[in-house]
Amino acid sequence: MLHSFSLEKQGWLPACVVLLTITSLLSSCAKMGQPDGGWFDETPPRIIGCTPADKGVGVKAKKISILFDEFIQVDNPTEKVVVSPPQLETPEIKGAGKKIVVELKDSLKPNTTYTIDFSDAISDMNEGNPLGNYTYSFSTSDHIDTLEVAGNVVNAQNLEPVKGILVGLYAVGDEALTEGNLLKGYNAAADGKSLDPFLSQPLLRVSRTDSRGRFVVRGVAPGRYRVVALQDADGNYFFSQKSEMIAFSDDVIEPKFTGAVRQDTIWRDSLHIDSIRSVGYTRFIPDDLVLRAFTETQTDRFFLKVERKDPRLFTVFFSGGDANLPVVKGLNFNSDDAFIVEHSLLNDTVSYWLRDTALVNQDTLTLQLSYMATDTLGNLSLTTDTLDVLSKVSYEKRQKDRERKYEEWKKQQDKAKKRGKEYQEQMPIELLEPKYNVATYLDPDRNITVEMPTPLARIDTSMIHLYARHDTLWYRSKFIFRERKNVARSYELIGEWRPGVEYSLEIDSTAFVDIYGAPSPEYKQGFKVKPEDEYGTLLVNISAPDDTLPMVAQLLDANDKPVKAVAVSGGVAEFFYVNPGTYYLRMFTDTNGNGEWDTGSYADGRQAEATYYYPESIECKAKWDITLSWTPDSRDAAHQKPYAITKQKPEQDKTIKRRNAERAKKLGISYDGRQ
Repeated sequence: MLHSFSLEKQGWLPACVVLLTITSLLSSCAKMGQPDGGWFDETPPRIIGCTPADKGVGVKAKKISILFDEFIQVDNPTEKVVVSPPQLETPEIKGAGKKIVVELKDSLKPNTTYTIDFSDAISDMNEGNPLGNYTYSFSTSDHIDTLEVAGNVVNAQNLEPVKGILVGLYAVGDEALTEGNLLKGYNAAADGKSLDPFLSQPLLRVSRTDSRGRFVVRGVAPGRYRVVALQDADGNYFFSQKSEMIAFSDDVIEPKFTGAVRQDTIWRDSLHIDSIRSVGYTRFIPDDLVLRAFTETQTDRFFLKVERKDPRLFTVFFSGGDANLPVVKGLNFNSDDAFIVEHSLLNDTVSYWLRDTALVNQDTLTLQLSYMATDTLGNLSLTTDTLDVLSKVSYEKRQKDRERKYEEWKKQQDKAKKRGKEYQEQMPIELLEPKYNVATYLDPDRNITVEMPTPLARIDTSMIHLYARHDTLWYRSKFIFRERKNVARSYELIGEWRPGVEYSLEIDSTAFVDIYGAPSPEYKQGFKVKPEDEYGTLLVNISAPDDTLPMVAQLLDANDKPVKAVAVSGGVAEFFYVNPGTYYLRMFTDTNGNGEWDTGSYADGRQAEATYYYPESIECKAKWDITLSWTPDSRDAAHQKPYAITKQKPEQDKTIKRRNAERAKKLGISYDGRQ
């Protein structure tokens, strides 16, 4: 027998309605205070204990444990975490669960303060909330050193921030502080060993620059110090290789601290400021050091390699330059008058073009190479090597390639002959193909350049013609054709370029013939010199730090590359015929007057030639004459270069994301910053 079931009859319906209503109200009330899923974790990890204690004294343990109130992670400890004094054996740094364990492998030094600078490497596991710049320290003596030294490291040539370079201190005694003896002369050798600790001893205290080139050396004891920077290639913490980038200060510093006041902003949330107040703090000085880093010119000279990629020449590479070229003596060929020699400015790269095609066709050249090389004592001495110079492409393979090309040409001519078309009975010789750098629109202060693929045996300038158009008639225009200084196989054509005038460059065939008998084909190119009203002029009045030194000013493009360079004369840099656009300005002291920026030398106590940047962009327009005034040293070198052309961009600071306030705003509910 079936029975119907009624909630109403059983008296359950009113109770259910009441229960559902209460549940709905409670749910609605809960949503006003907290969104579904709960608030985001915005609390950074908190340290609840350290073993040994942070800032502890009399410490003998080499294993440090740091305990947190939540699970944490350590980001890239090998790069971000720096232990000072520097450790020759890499410390072991592990983050596991709620703990970081650091195990030092080197023996602890007596009476020494140790610092472990974690930078921003520590954050919580869930939301990545950073702890902030945290440094753990302890001392093996009965007191702990707390002074700090801070500043920036920039590349001396272009003022780019140098990321990841070591910055360290050496204690300086009074005996090293006599006038003129700090560096020059202090590097002299005694019993074959340098007196300078930077050349023989690990740094005393050390830090590493961040993405802004900023460094802070902590745990410094009172005293007098030299500050240096080192791109340590071999991990010994001193300057042992000339290929290592370095920086050094000419000054001796004495770290101190003082009371100071700064503005502290209290945020109600991520969008609203609650209050701004003045807060006292301890300021450690110096905190504004600027080190200009450079890599020294390689002076140690030794043989690197020999290459013969093209069978017509071989190139010898050395690590450094020498005033004298090496001497080549052929052992399986006659080397008398066998070469045309090309060399770099420093003679560290030397190319030998083979004049005789018989030698070109010889796959292996055995020769004796005599050159000056650095010996074990650091002196140049005559060295002789016997070398087998092999062509990368064998004569047999080259012959096969020639035969293949001839067969292809022959088929084409036979086909043309059968069809009654024009054909050649003799395969044309290979032509010399100069590279003519002729712009369609030429600036009045530019010249035409011509680059040759092989050395020339003959130039006939009577076969080079330059014409200028006036009204409807063409007239011959004067020019000079000459080799470019210090650029192999490169020539320039210098004309009387008149703004607004149209020109035609015409070169007859065989005007150039190379040493292998290859002639150049004819060439014709028209171009026009732009009128003056399409350019601007920039005049810069410079209040130089030392106006007795020669200086070179450079106008730069958006890639930090020079487009124009002029010598500063009478405190003024004049840039004419400037194309409209946005530019930047750089200047360097040209101490030796060679027109080039030169690096420094630590052994001579010589800094790299000083570089300065105008701190803003410069907008040049057609028909405009712009005059600027510039005091190059009005800002320190770390804050001169415009951000737009700075390639080493700073990494974004790790901060709490503060997503709760944004979420509360979207939901239309209040949030007081507490979870």
